[in-house]
Amino acid sequence: QLVESGGGLVQAGGSLRLSCTASGRILSGNAMAWFRQAPGKEREFVAGISWAGRTIYYADSVKGRFTISRDNAKNTVYLQMNNLKPEDTAVYYCAADSSNRVATIPQPYDYWGQGTQVTVSS
Repeated sequence: QLVESGGGLVQAGGSLRLSCTASGRILSGNAMAWFRQAPGKEREFVAGISWAGRTIYYADSVKGRFTISRDNAKNTVYLQMNNLKPEDTAVYYCAADSSNRVATIPQPYDYWGQGTQVTVSS
């Protein structure tokens, strides 16, 4: 089970930190990623990190503003979001891939959280 937290309402230029806590079996050895989905749009990749943290990918739209990290001892993955923009408004989901591939598409991911809403006002 994956449980996200940390979403909320923030003004443009502000920051939020999302957390995703997993049961130990899900997180162990898995790549983790954050996706987001805005109303009327497809779910899109935001950032991903391999089990050991050696491989990290970001969507071009968030590079330089978002940082993904993980604390395997706490079974938690984080997404630090700075300089937020109204176009970042979406439901944010964390996902786990047992193959540790850090895919940038949703299909390979085995487990998903329920999502947390992020709303950025202009």
